[in-house]
Amino acid sequence: MRINKYISHNSKYSRREADELIKAGLVKINKKLASLSDEVSKNDKVSIRGKILNEKKLFTVIVYNKPKGELVSKKDDRARKTIYQSLPQNFSHFLPVGRLDFASEGLLLLSDSVDVVNALMHSDLERKYYLKIRGKIDEKVLEAMKNGLEILNSKKGAHAKTKISSMKIAPFLDFEILGFSG
Repeated sequence: MRINKYISHNSKYSRREADELIKAGLVKINKKLASLSDEVSKNDKVSIRGKILNEKKLFTVIVYNKPKGELVSKKDDRARKTIYQSLPQNFSHFLPVGRLDFASEGLLLLSDSVDVVNALMHSDLERKYYLKIRGKIDEKVLEAMKNGLEILNSKKGAHAKTKISSMKIAPFLDFEILGFSG
């Protein structure tokens, strides 16, 4: 495993922060100064500022009720509020399991373990959403909900700097239309 990834998985530092620590000469592997391209194996001893970094065996998962008007991001180039500004400082290194849009609200899981986050993100864990859809729910919308939807080469409604031009939405397992106002 690369040294910056090992540090981010086993400490409060992100990969970028780990890179800065390595560049500053504050990281050692087996008492030798680490470089950015170093790999860490199972028996290696990694230290930061002389303190041995132990491999994490325990993890924490927190549940956060994200309100509307917060981004699920560490920072925003447009200075919008992020979840990390609302969470206590000691959760600043936690990673979210998925994302909720800026205008969405609801349950969000965060963990200090990359392995836990990845396991939950790629699980068959059922998610439940309540959606408000502007406009009519016509046959085209119902078909997309039943069979999924793939949008190719479109940036309509996207952030101006995004490189994403395609999107795939899986079919809904189940849905119920609670009402409509036209």
